[in-house]
Amino acid sequence: MLSLSHKNLAVWKQAIDFVTQVYRITEKFPKDELYGLTNQLRRAAVSVPSNIAEGASRKPVKDRRRFYEIARSSLVEIDTQLEISVKLGLMKESGLSDVYEELNHLFALISNLIQSTR
Repeated sequence: MLSLSHKNLAVWKQAIDFVTQVYRITEKFPKDELYGLTNQLRRAAVSVPSNIAEGASRKPVKDRRRFYEIARSSLVEIDTQLEISVKLGLMKESGLSDVYEELNHLFALISNLIQSTR
């Protein structure tokens, strides 16, 4: 593995942990959702730490911010997809409190990262 600076960012580490949460949740989805919401949620979750990493590797401030914004937007996608999953009966909203807490926490961390990028 590469030893790069993004791996020292707390927000990147938490985003990696969040990916595992999303994978655990979607393991319980029906097999016929494998190419639907399961895939969408997993791809959006993986996008968060991936875009943080890519942003951290960019020199121009504008580029770094843009990748961090994409990471944050992926969290909004995940929120929407979780809402759809609840509406479809694939999961219960009551079982998502930890996920929503982490989602909000990551959103705040990435927002702070965007604002502090200079």
